[in-house]
Amino acid sequence: MLDSSAFYAGIPFSSNEPSYITPLVYNEIEHIKKDHDAIRILIETKRLTVNEPEDRFVTTAIDAAKKSGDFSNLSDEDVSTIALSLQLGAELVTDDFAVSNVAKNLNIKVIPVMTSGIKNVITWKYYCPGCKVNFSKVTVCPRCGNKLKRKAIKNDYVS
Repeated sequence: MLDSSAFYAGIPFSSNEPSYITPLVYNEIEHIKKDHDAIRILIETKRLTVNEPEDRFVTTAIDAAKKSGDFSNLSDEDVSTIALSLQLGAELVTDDFAVSNVAKNLNIKVIPVMTSGIKNVITWKYYCPGCKVNFSKVTVCPRCGNKLKRKAIKNDYVS
């Protein structure tokens, strides 16, 4: 399972392993090597398959992202990638921290592209820096109007 960062790193172009992406990721990366029709050739040679994740897996990915506090940092493409990886039981190739954190919370194996990957699974807590009150679903403090910040409240070592 690949996210867009894998394409920017050139991974599917140098590998013969079959890979999967969602239609949203396809729309995001279709311009890469367009002059050479590289993406189309990957699809025609069955080295790349475009699949839409089932709704129930999208819901599971969204719920996990909300629970970990990463939801506001994920795009629709990110959610669809996590969902399809979960649906297929596939490893996920990404350098995106929020994607990695949600995936690891769902017990999806994450393979980093150009980084060392995340070392800890984190759940984020949102708090007001002005009045020090914790919140979970708002971005602005309803008491004083400050924009909320976030901090990690759970650090589990990832092997």
